[in-house]
Amino acid sequence: MDNETVKIPEIKLDEAGRPMSDSLAEEIYHILDAKNAEDPSVIKVSEKTDLTDYFVLATAKSTTHVRALEDEVEYRIGLAGVKPDHAEGRGAGNSWMVIDYGNVIVHIFNREAREFYNIDKLYSDAEKIEIKSRISEE
Repeated sequence: MDNETVKIPEIKLDEAGRPMSDSLAEEIYHILDAKNAEDPSVIKVSEKTDLTDYFVLATAKSTTHVRALEDEVEYRIGLAGVKPDHAEGRGAGNSWMVIDYGNVIVHIFNREAREFYNIDKLYSDAEKIEIKSRISEE
């Protein structure tokens, strides 16, 4: 992090001290966007499944980029004191990694895997949350 101060994500907490799902999803979106993820998106799936409140989706440029994005999300969200419940897809050459924060599940794909699994289409009737990029603000 060459002379760069790492900013701790500002995740809002509920009354019980747990991360609020909308705030967590938004911060994850910004982390992915800042690290050159392609087509990051947030989908509110709470009305479609009991599994989670939000999916955060992003496309990486390579399998190495998939891992780098996953590492950055876990590191930065961890700075805010939030640890994932589970992560899948770790290992060399993985085309899809999942980070499960309970109320937010992050899917990081390479282009082929995102097109193949097509979660965007599976949940096309769910609410897509529009988030403004912070990149131009920095």
